[in-house]
Amino acid sequence: MGTERQLMQDYLDTLVKRGDYPAYFTDDVVATVEWADQRAEGREAVGQLIRYIHEIAFDARPELKNLLVDDGKAAIEADFAGIHIAEFAGIAPAGREVRVPYSVVYDIRGNKISALRIYLPMGVLIEQLTS
Repeated sequence: MGTERQLMQDYLDTLVKRGDYPAYFTDDVVATVEWADQRAEGREAVGQLIRYIHEIAFDARPELKNLLVDDGKAAIEADFAGIHIAEFAGIAPAGREVRVPYSVVYDIRGNKISALRIYLPMGVLIEQLTS
């Protein structure tokens, strides 16, 4: 298994286990949630953004479908699956289950993740929270 593939597999395993996944980021990592105008810069801020989505607003985990890795790039296709447990996008928690397909594209530099671009269909997620 290639070094970048192993990095991504270890990162995803740590994310699911709610371990120290920010350790896989460069100091200057940048994360964006596309279509939501959210951006975080730096290891701590990116870690907080991901933790907020997976552990604070939702009790959720990615359910991996595909992992693609190429020279300096990686991408996942997954389902965001969990329960809404705290306010998100102005919506009070109602304990609703959500399952939304999403993708993340990663840049890899020096055996660390230097950028994440999260493609999460917010309209689908909001609909599941409000219907």
